Amino acid sequence: MNGRFGGRRAVVTGAATGIGAAIARRLADEGAHVVVADIDAQGAGEIAREIGGTAVKLDVTDPAAVHAALGGEPFDVLVNNAGIDDWGWFTDVTPQRWRRLLAVNVEGTFACTQAVLPGMQRAGYGRIVTVSSEAGRIGSKGDAVYAAAKAAVIGFTKSIARENARFGITANCVAPGPTETPMVQSIREKDGKVLAAMIAGTQLNRLGTTGEIAAGVAFLAAPEASYVTAETLGVSGGMGLGA
Repeated sequence: MNGRFGGRRAVVTGAATGIGAAIARRLADEGAHVVVADIDAQGAGEIAREIGGTAVKLDVTDPAAVHAALGGEPFDVLVNNAGIDDWGWFTDVTPQRWRRLLAVNVEGTFACTQAVLPGMQRAGYGRIVTVSSEAGRIGSKGDAVYAAAKAAVIGFTKSIARENARFGITANCVAPGPTETPMVQSIREKDGKVLAAMIAGTQLNRLGTTGEIAAGVAFLAAPEASYVTAETLGVSGGMGLGA
């Protein structure tokens, strides 16, 4: 298949909706065969049929299931996108909410990366892109747990990049700002003022689109990004600059 991902196999987690679905579409449009992995089997199936990919029902918090699903035939590209948020003031956060967010956002990234790495190492090639967040770099009011989780995957990615450079594997993060997704819609419904403040914190004064995030991921996942590793690419309308 033509395109810069022609002949490549990619897996995108959390790909049934939002940013993950946009990434799956973008990689498929550029020639990749995409495994659409999501706990939502119906949604994953719909995206897979649309792009000519393969759907896999996957709970990233279940390491055994992750290794069974992803540890077989090697992948050229892994996009760790599966993630959840549960916006709320830190004083209201329960230990259960804390553990749930870390399980999906951090432990899920750990499990998926560990499942695909041996195949990439044997092949001498791999691109790992993890969707973090500007919240993980600058913090986020009302989102302390999510920010902590997204900071964790940045540190994790830098370490994976160091360990695997000798195998021809790169590992990078994309850090979206506020983006028009179901997750951001939930913040709008809980407290519209908070979302307005997030948008005002960007230099472009608007929400990003899922397609804009997918473009950043596609760059880092592409063969030509061979000299880019251990980086975090902000796709956030300049949010990291502050006011």
